[in-house]
Amino acid sequence: MVARMLFVELPNKEDLKKLSQSLAMLDAILCPEFDLRRSFFDSNWRNGEQLATMKDGSGNEYFTYFNEYGFIIKGFDHESEMSPVNNDEKVWQGVLDEVPKEFESFLQEKAFEVEYTTFCLWRLDSDGVWKTGKIEYPEGDETADDSDWLLFLLDGKPETYQDWAQNYYEEDIDLDTVKQIYAHEPLTEQMVKTLNPNRVIADSKEDIKDIGYPIV
Repeated sequence: MVARMLFVELPNKEDLKKLSQSLAMLDAILCPEFDLRRSFFDSNWRNGEQLATMKDGSGNEYFTYFNEYGFIIKGFDHESEMSPVNNDEKVWQGVLDEVPKEFESFLQEKAFEVEYTTFCLWRLDSDGVWKTGKIEYPEGDETADDSDWLLFLLDGKPETYQDWAQNYYEEDIDLDTVKQIYAHEPLTEQMVKTLNPNRVIADSKEDIKDIGYPIV
């Protein structure tokens, strides 16, 4: 799936950063329990770098790292045919082989467990296009990395989030408010109350700061 998405579906750096912030902000409002959220964003992760994280609670995850040179996404699906579990505990050949030196510090970070990777793609600001390593997929099946369902919320469509969130949180989610947050409109008490009647902006003060989401 990654190869098909490179030039078609994934947003550019700034749009992906804003989308990642929006996903994290929506989850923070809808789900006070930090450990039960799916999306997270650290606007000052390290020396001005930013980090977006998705964890589905079942061991599947992806990290998006932004620095001054560009950005990179590393993901892991434990049921993928390309999982190290199915490959003698080794990352599938080609997945990480051509990652630029500008992202080496990210891959060396122990917290990201680079040994557990089923897909990786990156985009240097100087290139302007998404890239991956030269990968021979199992039986030529480009969907074998399972990136399609892990990255599905990155399609940029508020309706996609609404549909997912209503199933995940088992609550009605107001689409207009989701659209406002996707558009990065400054957060208001009304927006918070519409999404979660039991929350006010003050409840999300730390989340707003960490995510770097705009507020009225």
